[in-house]
Amino acid sequence: MKVRDIAHARAGDKGDVSNLSLIAYRIDDFALLERHVTAERVQAHFAGIVHGGVQRYSLPGLGALNFVMHGALGGGVTRSLALDAHGKSLSSALLDIDIDIDLD
Repeated sequence: MKVRDIAHARAGDKGDVSNLSLIAYRIDDFALLERHVTAERVQAHFAGIVHGGVQRYSLPGLGALNFVMHGALGGGVTRSLALDAHGKSLSSALLDIDIDIDLD
């Protein structure tokens, strides 16, 4: 399944940092997100786009994960030559990660 099957995303950006949040539709699916959507996996998913570190913050009371991605916006939204490469586009791409539920 895709992450988008069990969660939605929100995004924000400031300078060259993209801040993405995944929020489970159902609190019961939060553990699945937490187990499979790691900082390392997000960094690998955005290889070639994110040139700095990725930090993950867990918000279990909200059923959410927050990812702070440094060096993700080509110097910043107003400096980047990329077309629409800011947080909203990245949050949509984050929802495209595959989760293999057979491993659970």
